[in-house]
Amino acid sequence: MSQLVLERPGRHLTVRSADADGIRIGDTRYRDALVLGPQELLADWPPSCVEDLAPIHFDAVLAMDPEVVLLGTGETQQFLPPALLAPFYRAGVGVEVMSTQAACRTFNVLAMEERRVVAALLPL
Repeated sequence: MSQLVLERPGRHLTVRSADADGIRIGDTRYRDALVLGPQELLADWPPSCVEDLAPIHFDAVLAMDPEVVLLGTGETQQFLPPALLAPFYRAGVGVEVMSTQAACRTFNVLAMEERRVVAALLPL
């Protein structure tokens, strides 16, 4: 298991671990894709892999009003075509594409810095 951080209850959500068994937030393990903000969790995000992603999936991500989005693409970083990321560019929101584990670690750091960060995480 990949331990990421200790939680600081009441301040913001943090990822405790991310591995093949799922993404653990608090005492709950999520096995499907999710969208995570510092104060909000959307556990029923529809795509299950990079090939499923469509611009419409990013409406829920942008609704959380992020300044930066971390897109976790599963076990490995998978580059996406610019046209797929166009909703972020049009909204003036930064987007970083990386492996899901890297996105979880980066989310925790940025959330602790009280940044308006949202992580859209595909399962490993």
